[in-house]
Amino acid sequence: MNRWITGARPRTLPAAVVPVAVGAAAAIGEPGDIVWWRVVAALVVSLALQVGVNYANDYSDGVRGTDDDRVGPFRLTASRAAAPGQVRRAAFASFGVAALAGLALVLITQAWWLLLVGITCLLAAWFYTGGGSPYGYRGLGELSVFVFFGLVAVTGTAFVQTEQLTLLALVCSVPVGVLAVALLVVNNLRDVPTDAVAGKRTLAVRLGARRTRRLYALLMAAAVVLVVTVAVGWTEWALVALAGFFPAAVPLGAVLGGAEGRDLIPVLRDTGRTQLLVGLLLGLGLALG
Repeated sequence: MNRWITGARPRTLPAAVVPVAVGAAAAIGEPGDIVWWRVVAALVVSLALQVGVNYANDYSDGVRGTDDDRVGPFRLTASRAAAPGQVRRAAFASFGVAALAGLALVLITQAWWLLLVGITCLLAAWFYTGGGSPYGYRGLGELSVFVFFGLVAVTGTAFVQTEQLTLLALVCSVPVGVLAVALLVVNNLRDVPTDAVAGKRTLAVRLGARRTRRLYALLMAAAVVLVVTVAVGWTEWALVALAGFFPAAVPLGAVLGGAEGRDLIPVLRDTGRTQLLVGLLLGLGLALG
């Protein structure tokens, strides 16, 4: 069981928790009361998609041989801790859980267009590294993460509460998406040498390590500016989220200081913690405001 938990890459799960917390908080103050089971269902969708895409990446990269010399976290397929078919089934099982929870939200809101959104999310999760021409191998992973773990997840969570799309939820989704991208950027920075050899042309491979380090710093700075924008436009309570950026000094220093390979594994962890802390504090600020 421990291998499956490790293979699910729990350090990436803040990317799934944060948008739901912020989206739910953005719905507070709108007409109607918060329906907490809808929040839980949205969280199940987000977490199941994240775990599913992690297993799917493990399977697809593993059978391609991309992970044979990877420095990063434990991989089930490449390490032969699990058969490829088992990992693929775990990915599909996770996607199934996400689909069922999402369908419940569609039925209760009667917003049938959400079915199309859900199908798009599932396809994006699989074809990130799966299929004959995975878009993650062409440098489009960051864009996908921004859209699905930023814009879609935050506004979607708010919508199933208020049953309307609000400007506040849309604006709040931007810093959430930016921090999710930062998490992927540092992950891909760690894997630049092995990805380049394996033919995986991530954005980090295309930019090169030096410019990728600058991109990481730019994303962190942009997230700060965006949080301030929320505070200026809606509620000054959002400024409490700035406290969440203080721990980012450590991973930022490591990235700009030239850390590479295994030295970037703690940076991935610390970036996830920063993302979680900022997201929860932003949610708290929105709720108080």
